[in-house]
Amino acid sequence: MESLPTINVGIVGHIDHGKTTLLYKLSGKWTDTHSEELKRGITIKLGYADSIVKIGEDGKYTTKKDAVGKPVRYITFVDAPGHEMLMATMLSGAAIMDAAILVVAANEGIKPQTKEHLVALQAKKIKNIIVVQNKIDLVTQEQAIENYKKIKEFLKGTIAENAPVIPVSAQQEINLDKILEQLCKIEIPSRNTTDKPVFLIARSFDINKPGTELSKLHGGVLGGALKQGKIKVGDELEIKPGYSYKKQNQFYYQTVKTKIVSIQQGDNKIEEAIPGGSLAIETELDPSLTKADALSGCIASTSGALPEITSEIKLKFNLFKEVLGTETNDKVAELKTMEMLMLSINTSTTVGTVKKVKGNEAELSLKIPIVPLKGDSIGLARNIGGHWRLIGMAEIV
Repeated sequence: MESLPTINVGIVGHIDHGKTTLLYKLSGKWTDTHSEELKRGITIKLGYADSIVKIGEDGKYTTKKDAVGKPVRYITFVDAPGHEMLMATMLSGAAIMDAAILVVAANEGIKPQTKEHLVALQAKKIKNIIVVQNKIDLVTQEQAIENYKKIKEFLKGTIAENAPVIPVSAQQEINLDKILEQLCKIEIPSRNTTDKPVFLIARSFDINKPGTELSKLHGGVLGGALKQGKIKVGDELEIKPGYSYKKQNQFYYQTVKTKIVSIQQGDNKIEEAIPGGSLAIETELDPSLTKADALSGCIASTSGALPEITSEIKLKFNLFKEVLGTETNDKVAELKTMEMLMLSINTSTTVGTVKKVKGNEAELSLKIPIVPLKGDSIGLARNIGGHWRLIGMAEIV
């Protein structure tokens, strides 16, 4: 498994277009395991599922565990929410994707979040995109062809202009092998394994069942992706911004230090990890520090490697022409001093007040501090009519 080429693939698109079902059929795992998600039937947190793609004896690609065939690729699927209120989570998922599947339901066509997600992928510089025209079993052949033409028209002039569009029925398992075949054609991005490690924490857990004996307790677990560098069992880690606590009505952040106890990729324990695929890292941390995603949005690296956290940042920004995710396509107004923006940086989300704007540069004061890694792409969202809407991209200068 460790020798198989590995990629992270995001599954994005409008709510109810069949993303989670598609992921279940591709990986055998329901990612909606958060109790609130099962009740609401939508993905709230980022879901992960790992699969090994094999070429079967019939030449078809499959991820079925019992299938006989030659393993050709290891894929971590990241299921990102399609609900407009959860755009920030979708963006933090995009921070750890190498490629994406954009799902469009044939019976509903292009929706506001379809556009918003495509632009978010463009903004996060994800060039490998496969478009899945899902639910073809619910429309006639003529409607499917008509919808296909509309999808091709919609993709014109975007990053996904030449993306393959695959007609699929996830429910009936039609053409799933074609999606896997396309995923295996994607070039593995070159991985930076020489610089200091940067591990983006997307989730954090306490995996102990209530009533576990003290001697059998596991330390806190961090889930996410390694952006660069290498990490191995036994390494000392430093996590920033770290643990937050409130004192006299003010929030303070404390860097957390710990050691790696074990590393898991999917169902496999590994000794050393390089970028590619999602990882779960068991640490020596008290599980109360990691439970309920308490450390999600943080960054981990070796001691002393990360810059100091900051609440003041300077950005170089680029605003979109129109507001995405709405039916009305309003123009994006210029940034104004003292307005509040939501920023999505790697896997973290924070809110900032604009202090100064000059040309395409702005200075912001942040509510939750960040680890300023130069050149990181940032999603900018503005509160429009009670919803955070993506209005542009920026990077730290």
